[in-house]
Formats: sequence, C-alpha cells, structure tokens
Amino acid sequence: EGFAGMYDFVYLPVDFQRGSGLGFAFVNLTDPQLVPGFRAAFEGFSRWTVRTSKVCQVTWSDRAQGLKANIKRYRNSPVMHTSVPDNYKPCLFSGGERVPFPAPSKQLRKP
Repeated sequence: EGFAGMYDFVYLPVDFQRGSGLGFAFVNLTDPQLVPGFRAAFEGFSRWTVRTSKVCQVTWSDRAQGLKANIKRYRNSPVMHTSVPDNYKPCLFSGGERVPFPAPSKQLRKP
C-alpha cells in the first residue's frame, strides 16, 4: 500500500497453539507525519490475501510509542525465547530490510 521502508517495527501477535494471528498488529512508523496517510490507507482495509470478513481498524497504542519503547517492551519478553519460531517474534527494520533484534539482557522464561 506504499509504505515500504517507512516502518521500523512490526509485531503480529500469534496464538502459539493454533499458529494463527490474534487479529491485530503493532506497526511503528519512522515518522509521525506518516500516520495520517497510513490511517487513510488501512482504516477499513479488507483486501486480504486470505478469505475473511475482517476489516482493519487503525488505533493508537496506549502501551508503547516509538521504536525504543517497543524494543524495551519486547526485548526481554517470553516471545523472544529461543523456543519461539522466528516468524512469531517482533521484527525490526532499517531501510526496508529486516535487522536483528537486540539480544535479551536477562534470561527469558519460556512461554
């Protein structure tokens, strides 16, 4: 939808038992000025690649704002445990390319 390279953090929480998304995601845009265009593009979005009646609703997260806050929130989260498949983990991006997440600063409990 035209936002490639304009985000630096994406996380789609997954039900570990079913292996399917929980129906929401967190996206951190690289510039707050991109928010109105992002909202216009995705609010009401329903052209998914899988058959579903779900419609996208864009909201502002109350928990963590900005790249540093999201890294702080998830760096030591059980979702980053080595037993969790990589495609279930939060992702960091730089210049449109995925980059490694900072290593945990403490021992993680298994989810």
